[in-house]
Amino acid sequence: MTSRRWVLGGAMAVAGAIAALLIREVIATVFFAVTVAYVLGPLRRRLRHRGLSRRLAAVATSLIAFLAAVVVLAPLLVVLVVRLDAAVAFIESVPETATVSIAGFEYVVVTEEVTALLVEWLISAGTAVAAAAPVLLIKLALFAFVVYGLLHHEQRTRRAILALVPPEHREVAEALNERISRTLYGLYVVQVVTGFATFLVAIPVFVAFGYASPVALATLAGVLQFIPVIGPSVLIVGLTGYELLLGDPVAAAGILLVGGTAIAAAPDLLIRPRLATEAAELPGTLYFIGFVGGILTVGPIGIIAGPLVVAVVAELAAQLSAELNRIRVTEE
Repeated sequence: MTSRRWVLGGAMAVAGAIAALLIREVIATVFFAVTVAYVLGPLRRRLRHRGLSRRLAAVATSLIAFLAAVVVLAPLLVVLVVRLDAAVAFIESVPETATVSIAGFEYVVVTEEVTALLVEWLISAGTAVAAAAPVLLIKLALFAFVVYGLLHHEQRTRRAILALVPPEHREVAEALNERISRTLYGLYVVQVVTGFATFLVAIPVFVAFGYASPVALATLAGVLQFIPVIGPSVLIVGLTGYELLLGDPVAAAGILLVGGTAIAAAPDLLIRPRLATEAAELPGTLYFIGFVGGILTVGPIGIIAGPLVVAVVAELAAQLSAELNRIRVTEE
């Protein structure tokens, strides 16, 4: 029986490696779909308890995931495709040179090369997104189908995974399951809600300061909420520098104070803590290591994969520490 299990396990590992090689172009989409389905599992079960059939509950939950993905991606597509000309005009409005006075000394800042690089990058990104639109639509449809399939067969998938774990180690698997669930909740739900709230708050602020593309800037502020530690602060600092280059220190001080408070600080102080009480958040240092390391190693998928792997390692370390302490107490 043991040798049969080893053979089946080896065959599954080989088949999995071949499958990963063949679907490598969509593996990021599948990964995001799996993690989203993991987060939406409780919602599907709640709908089932309210009387919906297994199929209808899975369809309703998958539709929510699909619409959420559209809400997240649509503003980026608008900024990079529909409103690309406005974003380029905003960058090009920066003077080629600016004189900054500090402590009685005047410094001439040359911005021409930097703005040219930013404009070139924006145009390249917008062109790439427009060209990849059909592929993005296919991946979005694949995302929805994978989420539906996992939610529809949630119990079957859970039993299949637990069957791979020896009975004496099931409690470790359950602890990892709990940690992964709470970590993904923090990575998705908390970040998305905080980012959307930042977007809503940022629009009137940017309108009040008279920026030409307030929706584009608000979208960027919401997306930056996914970057730990830095967040929308980098946008506020950039706008402050922009106003200084235009020779308007009053507007620079205003956007730094109002934008820094309402856009960069308020969502983190008022919204995130309320949602985060239900999530097992990683310490800031570990989260940042996972985020940056994940992006640099595997690309966009690392936004979720990096912190998730770090969370799993942290949980295993806690389980190992508890086990060693238990053995030590038993021996004494």
